[in-house]
Amino acid sequence: MAKKAEKPPIYNIGDVVRHRHYPFRGVVFDVDPEFDNTEEWYDAIPAEVRPSREQPFYHLLAENEDSYYTAYVSQQNLVPDAESGPVGHPELPELFDDFNGNRYLPRRISVN
Repeated sequence: MAKKAEKPPIYNIGDVVRHRHYPFRGVVFDVDPEFDNTEEWYDAIPAEVRPSREQPFYHLLAENEDSYYTAYVSQQNLVPDAESGPVGHPELPELFDDFNGNRYLPRRISVN
């Protein structure tokens, strides 16, 4: 039986968040209940700031002053950031509809 994550996710798909320590923000597009990336990725994080694996990790369409990218961030390192307005990531329209002032609404897929 799989071990249950210690903490439930507090952010949902479409939420706008920013990193607690680094200057980037983004939109949640997927959530892992606990760490689910490579050992190389995890080991590359300096030990003094390495997060616990037993918490939700979020996939973000992220942006900073210079670029757009995807990021994988632990729950402990995120804070809400909707008050800063919309995110400008160019892939947003592929996954989300409009920003409603608090969050992005997942794009509706029409079935014919």
